[in-house]
Amino acid sequence: MPTHVSTEATRNGPGARDDAKDVILVSGSSGLIGSALIERLAKRFRMIGLDRAGNPFPPKEAECVCIDLTSEESIRRAMERVRYGYGDRIASVVHLAAYYDFAGGPSPLYEDVTVKGTEKFLRVLQDFDVEQFIFSSTNLVYAPTEPGTPLSEEAPLGPTWAYPQSKVKTEKIIHAQRGDIPTVVLRIAGIYSDEGDSIPLTHQMQRIYEKTLTSHFYSGDVSHGNAFLHLDDLIDALVRAIDRRHELPEEVTLNISEAETMSYSEIQNAIGEALYGTAWRTIELPALLAKAGAWAQDLVSDPFIKPWMIDRADDHYEMDIRRAKAVLGWEPKHALRTTLPTIVADLKADPEAWYEKNHLHEAASSE
Repeated sequence: MPTHVSTEATRNGPGARDDAKDVILVSGSSGLIGSALIERLAKRFRMIGLDRAGNPFPPKEAECVCIDLTSEESIRRAMERVRYGYGDRIASVVHLAAYYDFAGGPSPLYEDVTVKGTEKFLRVLQDFDVEQFIFSSTNLVYAPTEPGTPLSEEAPLGPTWAYPQSKVKTEKIIHAQRGDIPTVVLRIAGIYSDEGDSIPLTHQMQRIYEKTLTSHFYSGDVSHGNAFLHLDDLIDALVRAIDRRHELPEEVTLNISEAETMSYSEIQNAIGEALYGTAWRTIELPALLAKAGAWAQDLVSDPFIKPWMIDRADDHYEMDIRRAKAVLGWEPKHALRTTLPTIVADLKADPEAWYEKNHLHEAASSE
């Protein structure tokens, strides 16, 4: 196992910038989370954004270094560029890059990018003095729970589709192959912002805004729901993890989520109230009927709804975040319940811009 040595010679090696600021690497740096994190940290750290070649690019505050996580040769070339420009010492690697497909089906890219890509990345990082490796996992790695029973970090794992299954595999690889690199695994709830930025939430709002037939039906238990987290609160958790990197255990796993989980019906009603001043009528639809409708999209008129979503509609997640409070001194400052009216106000103020920002390309029209 290579020894990680931190010296001025390695820190300011050949070609390195003469800068006392520590170095942070962010993979997936052009995405929603990566961009926000870079902008938050840029005044305090030298930021490097690792991402695929071409648009989109990371924020201008970070140097963009192109990387292909499916190729160890590409990863080594990227990290040699980092070594030449910044030296061997890296304060934190925030690994956000992963494959995600809302179609829900299996894909070899989950294995190639998320699982094996992380394995290759860790292997290359063994040649650097890395003070911390942060991995963005998901709350969906757990087996679903019931309302009133929060999931702690020791709760049974039981991912129900390809995306969280790839995260579980990757967590195991990090544990086995981290070497001397201290690691932080953050099991993150579904992210949203004041403008939306959540595929499930924005499509749910779209259906109610357009008063579609599907907006009144749900194939699962409407008292169940998923955990959410405001983007700003996630960035705060990441910053705290970086700032406390010398105090944290060698390995730690933390739930990063709001403690309250709104049910599907509560979200429906909150959106209806914000849009139209009244609760939104929601009817539980038998799963077999809902799945048949999803297969026949002409009947449901909603290509977003996929059969796999119907299989997962009863899943419920609510999180125990006491460890994150104790270890990071962190707790969320936002709540989905109080932010939903803000998101809806943004939609009502400029529907076309809101649709464009949230990649809802259908015409923005409300009855």
